[in-house]
Amino acid sequence: MKTLLAKRNQLIKPSPTLAINAKAKALKEAGNDVVSFGAGEPDFDTPAHIKQAAVKALESGDTKYTAVSGTPAMKQAIIHKFERDQKTKFQPNEVMVSCGGKHTLFNTIFALCDPGDEVIIPVPYWVSYPDMVRLAGGTPVFVQPVDKESWAITASDVEKAITPKTKAIIINSPNNPTGGAYDRQTLEAIVKIALEKNLFIISDEIYEKLVFSNFRFTSLLDFVPAYPKLKDQLLIAHGVAKTYSMTGWRIGYCAGPSWLVDAMAALQGASTSNPTSFAQAGAIAALTGAQDSVETMRQAFEKRARLIVDLLRDIPGVTCAEARGAFYAFPNFQKLLDGGRFGKNDAELTDYLLTKHNLAVVPGAEFGAPGHLRLSFAISDEQIKKGVLRMKAALA
Repeated sequence: MKTLLAKRNQLIKPSPTLAINAKAKALKEAGNDVVSFGAGEPDFDTPAHIKQAAVKALESGDTKYTAVSGTPAMKQAIIHKFERDQKTKFQPNEVMVSCGGKHTLFNTIFALCDPGDEVIIPVPYWVSYPDMVRLAGGTPVFVQPVDKESWAITASDVEKAITPKTKAIIINSPNNPTGGAYDRQTLEAIVKIALEKNLFIISDEIYEKLVFSNFRFTSLLDFVPAYPKLKDQLLIAHGVAKTYSMTGWRIGYCAGPSWLVDAMAALQGASTSNPTSFAQAGAIAALTGAQDSVETMRQAFEKRARLIVDLLRDIPGVTCAEARGAFYAFPNFQKLLDGGRFGKNDAELTDYLLTKHNLAVVPGAEFGAPGHLRLSFAISDEQIKKGVLRMKAALA
């Protein structure tokens, strides 16, 4: 009865990260010593005070439906976060909670895009962005960066990509998969173009707290005082997953104009309804409680970023930009692929490393950047050293 399936299902690509992780897990269970650079989640436990808040909520009977867009207390926690970190005040009808950061983005794109609308997506991109746009009937328009150090596109690149059908642009800084990030000057120039061309900006800032080497994170909200109209053309997509190591809790949130947030809440009401009640209680503790654990994790990731980039650069034929943030390195293996010894492309190289050398990585073509591999360094220093040295030997 497969013929009964809607055609839109054909627009969805299987997650390469989940596929790689599944293969790596199967190899581990078979007794192989696998080093996995595939996971896009912190390897730390959720901080104790966050878990305790959720347990307390459970024990007090907080197990029922909540308002579709989040509890009043959770909304106040989100408002507190943006006032504390970005000095921007939102009202309760301008924020909402969803079942993870991905759900937030899905709601945003479906509320904005009509069939035929174009959405500008910088390359490399998180794999879900294009699928979401296509599912909404829109067309992803990919823009290649010139600068392979920051991996940031320019305002000029954006302007060239705009057509009468362009509805929005997605900015992700710090970036998955590259670890790159946008500086303030570049973002301000993009803001000016967006305002001039009436272009909506979706800013995915979920890796906000994970920045390294004295790089200063810039939120798009930082430009609202100078460009007040921006607040009506901007949605900040966020979540607790990466900052507080809460990937399994499935709590995402956003802040934006009420006309868009209302539409997103209506969509959510027709699909999942509310996010989990006691998970929201934990997220409140995360956003409003002590932030010490955030800095502890950031420092660990910064150390690992330097370690993995240095080790990758020591592999002959491999180049790798500095990781400014997140927890990914995105080295270029094209010179080795040109020789054909390890496969014709990054997908074949990925398979070679996994099946022959028990190394799990994600091919760059899945992110729109063939010839690269994504390595998550959300693993221990020892595993990073072991894995990259094994990779060096495998490619010798």
